Amino acid sequence: MEAVLTHLRGAIEQGEYEVGSKLPAEAALAKEFEVSRSVVREALRALQALGLTTSKTGKGTFVTATGPAQNPVFGPYSARDLVEVRRHVEIPVAGYAASRRSSDDLDLLDHLVRQMDAESDNTAWVALDTLFHITIAQASGNPVFAKFIEEIRDALGRQSTFLNQLGDRRENSNEEHRRIVAAIASGSREAAVEAMTAHLEHVEHTLTTIVRPARAPHQDEDDQARD
Repeated sequence: MEAVLTHLRGAIEQGEYEVGSKLPAEAALAKEFEVSRSVVREALRALQALGLTTSKTGKGTFVTATGPAQNPVFGPYSARDLVEVRRHVEIPVAGYAASRRSSDDLDLLDHLVRQMDAESDNTAWVALDTLFHITIAQASGNPVFAKFIEEIRDALGRQSTFLNQLGDRRENSNEEHRRIVAAIASGSREAAVEAMTAHLEHVEHTLTTIVRPARAPHQDEDDQARD
């Protein structure tokens, strides 16, 4: 999938496919890259999340921009929507979880991080990732928090897939998740808040890195000359 996505993104950004032009059909791309149509579909979804294309039912996929959008969309919510809301919900939720978690909550969280460490399938990993965040919300002892995270789980899953595909986030996420669980297990509200804050900051940084337009080599030289 990464190879298909990299090729198509490069072709669009280099102008091989102009704005308004139609990309080859899924079947044609699958044959060209010798992959399944489901792999091509994943790559096309990633292009759409980047803001480079749009899909029209029954017509195909069309190029809408030659550079990534600054605010990718994951289902009904944008990256900015999720970043803002997660800061105000998941950070305090982690603190509540540290104060109120049960032994069953800790056992489940520990089980989930171990599963994520061992999981090789990207789709399965993303499902575990969203379950991890839902479990922390449940551990807070407030069912409203758990209901809220459930409500946005699809968008969180799409964002997680996007970050793994384009930002190679899995290994770092696993480490950050372990730190969050350790902090919650310690019973320290401050440590749990700090661990979740760091995790979400890394997510935001990776998103920014993915969508930031590439700078031409001479641009950096011009900036240095002006400085």
